Amino acid sequence: MVKVISLSEEAYRRLKANKGSKSFSEVVIEFVPERKKRNIMEFAGAFKDNAEEWERIEKEIYAERKRAKLRDRWQRIA
Repeated sequence: MVKVISLSEEAYRRLKANKGSKSFSEVVIEFVPERKKRNIMEFAGAFKDNAEEWERIEKEIYAERKRAKLRDRWQRIA
């Protein structure tokens, strides 16, 4: 399958300079590593050594959710 993309002049110039006899697809594949999906369990316990930081982050999350809900309610009324 072929896809059409747009590049800035600068991006095209750099890609072309690295192309040599390769196709543009080959150059992109060579320079852009494939992203591998990560297992969420890799992050389990990430804050175990810093519980206070996690508590601060958790409070911020809940406060922002509350503010978002209030904004949403006021927008529906207005």
